[in-house]
Amino acid sequence: MKILVCVKQVADLESRFKPNSKGVWYDETDLAFRMNEYDEYAVEQAVLLKEQLGNAPDLTVLSLGPDRAVEVIKKALAMGCDRGVHIKDNESWQKDPWQIASAIAEFSRDKQFDAIFFGMQSQDRGSAQVGALVAEVLDLPCVTTVVGFAYSDGVISAKRELEGGLKCGVKLKTPAVVTCQLGLNKPRYPTLPNIMKAKKKELLAFPAADFVKNDALSAVAAFSSPEKKGNCLILEGETNTTADRLVAILKEKTGVVR
Repeated sequence: MKILVCVKQVADLESRFKPNSKGVWYDETDLAFRMNEYDEYAVEQAVLLKEQLGNAPDLTVLSLGPDRAVEVIKKALAMGCDRGVHIKDNESWQKDPWQIASAIAEFSRDKQFDAIFFGMQSQDRGSAQVGALVAEVLDLPCVTTVVGFAYSDGVISAKRELEGGLKCGVKLKTPAVVTCQLGLNKPRYPTLPNIMKAKKKELLAFPAADFVKNDALSAVAAFSSPEKKGNCLILEGETNTTADRLVAILKEKTGVVR
């Protein structure tokens, strides 16, 4: 069995963001970067599947991005992936979901992967399109927003998260694409011995031009910080007194309490 998991490096959400000089993305100066949180669940699920099958499957981790994206590949290798693939692109932030998906599909087309894992979405762009687009290009079945996963005899049994807290059970035959939601599992923390082992694992690098063959179908028109609206009122004092003040404010300002 051959497994692929795709990861993305994103800016830490605790960072202070400001628009870049073009006003269409954020300025990367002084930002900290990490593995996209959704992708951590995808890596963990891919490693769990490998372990379930006696570590026999071959597990590849892929990331498209600038040189610093190697760090998230190394983390995935330390979590249990066998080899890394880096599609080097210093302007990856300008690639739309279609271009990224097409590049991943182009890499995957002749590799005969039985399962391809993605995080449900990236924390920076948040389109939730790449995994499903890869499945479409490769003509593979796809299940998204997965919060439960099981595999047996070439069949994936998945539980999807729907709107309103509902869940939906899905079964599909491999080869297939899976996009993983938060809470699917508990991503492992790379131990020091595994970090040292990861340094000896294969890491292949390719220029983006080898796989990015399509023009963008969409583009970011503008990037800006949210507007500051209104003021914050902090109520302090005894519980009964502040509760009475809060009720009075709600009656006066909102009409929520009558």
